[in-house]
Amino acid sequence: VQLQASGGGLVQAGGSLRLSCAPSGSAVSFNVMAWYRRAPGKSRELVAAITRGSTPNYLDSVKGRFTISEDNAKNTVHLQMNNLKPEDTAVYYCAVDTTGSSFSSSASAYNYWGQGTLVTVSS
Repeated sequence: VQLQASGGGLVQAGGSLRLSCAPSGSAVSFNVMAWYRRAPGKSRELVAAITRGSTPNYLDSVKGRFTISEDNAKNTVHLQMNNLKPEDTAVYYCAVDTTGSSFSSSASAYNYWGQGTLVTVSS
C-alpha cells in the first residue's frame, strides 16, 4: 500500500492550499487518517486527524484555519489550509491507521505513511 500526497507548494502568507492523500496500489480500508508535519529543525507534530463518523481533531495553532475532510467515494482525505502563516512551512505527511477504529495522537498508531509534500509559506 502506498499513500500519495499532493497539493503542496509555495504560497504567500494569507494564502491557501489544499492537500490530498489517497492510497494507491492495493485497496486499503482505514478508519483514521491524519496529517502530520515536520518543520525545519523541529519535531514532527500532528496537524489534523479524522476518524470516520467522529469529529476531527486539530492542532491548536491551526484550528479555524485548517479543515480535514474525507471523500469516501474516492477513498481520499483532504486538508484545506487557509490563512497560511510562515510558521506553517513544513513537509506535510499523511498517515492512515488500518487496524484501529479510534483517534490516536501517537504516530506509532499509524501504519502507513505518505512520502510527504512540501508547503512553503513566504512572508
